[in-house]
Amino acid sequence: MTAVLPEATGGFGDKPNLTFPDSTAPAELEVLVLSRGDGDLVEAGQEIEVHYLGQTWGGRVFDNSYDRGSTITFPIGQGAVISGWDDGLVGQQIGSRVLLSIPPHLGYGDRGVPQAGIRGGDTLVFVVDIVDAR
Repeated sequence: MTAVLPEATGGFGDKPNLTFPDSTAPAELEVLVLSRGDGDLVEAGQEIEVHYLGQTWGGRVFDNSYDRGSTITFPIGQGAVISGWDDGLVGQQIGSRVLLSIPPHLGYGDRGVPQAGIRGGDTLVFVVDIVDAR
């Protein structure tokens, strides 16, 4: 059975808005390519540049780069970010918009990030626009 995932508005580069289903969050990582880019595949060990929106499952937005007007860059596939990002973004094409539903064991676990409004055990949902990788 396929997990029921939130719907995201907007296209690549536009700040998305998420609408959540009435179902519970998936127990495992779910990766849905909302729009496929035509660039190279992201490889582990590269620096990846993204725009993103992060929201707790059924809850509030805790961070997004669109409002700041600037992308972020970080190493991918090397444990520099939460496992759900490493597992879900390596192998995607540059120029893609990807929805990630990240269960707690691949996110912030039981500790959460209270200062960001992420409780322990929260499932995280991200919409990620992969701008570049090098």
